[in-house]
Amino acid sequence: MQPALKWYKNVAVVGLTLASLTLTGCAASAGKDGSGRAESRNLSCTNKIVNPDVEQVSVWAWYPEFESVVDEYNKNNDDVQICWNNAGVGADEYTKLNTALAAGSGAADVVMLEAAMLPSYTVQDSLVDLTPFGAADIKKNFSPGAWADVSTTEGVFAAPVDGGPMGMLYRSDIFKQYNVAVPTTWAEFADSAQQLKDNGYPGFITNFPTNGRAYIQALFSQAGAVPYTVDPDDPSRIGIDLESPEVLQVLNYWNDLIERGLVSHNDRNTSDDNARMLDGTYASYIAPAWGPGYLAGLADPGAVTEWRAVPLPQWDANKPVQVNWGGSSFAVTNQAPNPALSAKVAMGIFGSEATWKIGIEKATLFPLWSPMLESDYFRDLDYAFFGGQQINEDVFIDAAASYEGFTNLPFLSLIYDTTTEGLYAMAEGTQTPEETVTSLQKTFVDYAENQGFTVN
Repeated sequence: MQPALKWYKNVAVVGLTLASLTLTGCAASAGKDGSGRAESRNLSCTNKIVNPDVEQVSVWAWYPEFESVVDEYNKNNDDVQICWNNAGVGADEYTKLNTALAAGSGAADVVMLEAAMLPSYTVQDSLVDLTPFGAADIKKNFSPGAWADVSTTEGVFAAPVDGGPMGMLYRSDIFKQYNVAVPTTWAEFADSAQQLKDNGYPGFITNFPTNGRAYIQALFSQAGAVPYTVDPDDPSRIGIDLESPEVLQVLNYWNDLIERGLVSHNDRNTSDDNARMLDGTYASYIAPAWGPGYLAGLADPGAVTEWRAVPLPQWDANKPVQVNWGGSSFAVTNQAPNPALSAKVAMGIFGSEATWKIGIEKATLFPLWSPMLESDYFRDLDYAFFGGQQINEDVFIDAAASYEGFTNLPFLSLIYDTTTEGLYAMAEGTQTPEETVTSLQKTFVDYAENQGFTVN
């Protein structure tokens, strides 16, 4: 690897942290005897340790209801106990992790990472290859796409947990009231948007969130774009192609709908946007499999609505392409004193029906673990919020099975932040889709080359 890239690997970590940040919770190094026991490492756990006499593995994760999952795991394992803390959601955890990696100590043994963020850590050699610890034995439990998202030619760097295969949620009452057919293609989607407006619907067929981050990357991929590549034999050689016809097709499509007043472009995950999700402002929601849980969580407990789920609209109905938005994994950091035991935890936390039922029923996670994904229980699960519809069978299981993976680059935060700025400028009309992709292409290529990457 090039000397400049080694410099990048060191600086990239520090650049994402706050120098004054201190760590609490599971942050500790191994004891002098090399064990992972609490008394050797001064671990402080949120959860109750069932068997304090065995070795402990520290875990950072922000899953909802995760303490119940940890309790279930600890109850059924007599050779290891999980010591869990929530180090923050998403970027908050990453900031603490980056600080610990830069310092050389303080990271948890096992960390929850969004699958898209893995390259940002594998390029730093911060994660343990799980191959020597039995990764091949669990590969059969995951789809090719889910496995591709956590592995490279150099190894397997995380165990997949949950995913976000995409579909479309829609208000059946709105489409019925305004006599508009539910679309199955993007061409039909645009027609339905116009028909809703022409027939007097005062809202928008959907919202195009310029801060959707992985959302737009998924739409690029569905259209056939390959915006990023990494040379499997040399990770310092990458490809960036944001000016492809497929990327422009997607941006021109959504920009046209915005200009015609058929879709809004509000930031997602704001209080105003959350209100619009329920008050009839949006007739549909282009959503990942965790979207139904997110949507139901905005409503009153036990609410039954007219929301329903259908497959994601396609560019070519005869050649459907399934894509993913979000999803997470468990990785072992290079600071784990016992990589083998940490790998066992990472690969086994969500390795049982009991833990997955907690994740599904209490945390609305979408399982990538095949024994649960393919179970009758999960397929036949009905959702009261969606009028009792079996949305897994109708939409998301097939979408997950057909997902083939997506390549991300090791500076994903820059890509997300800069893309958000570019999409907002496009949606506001201050730059065209062509100007947007040209700007993104130049920014990413310049940055990559300055950090020592060779851009093909």
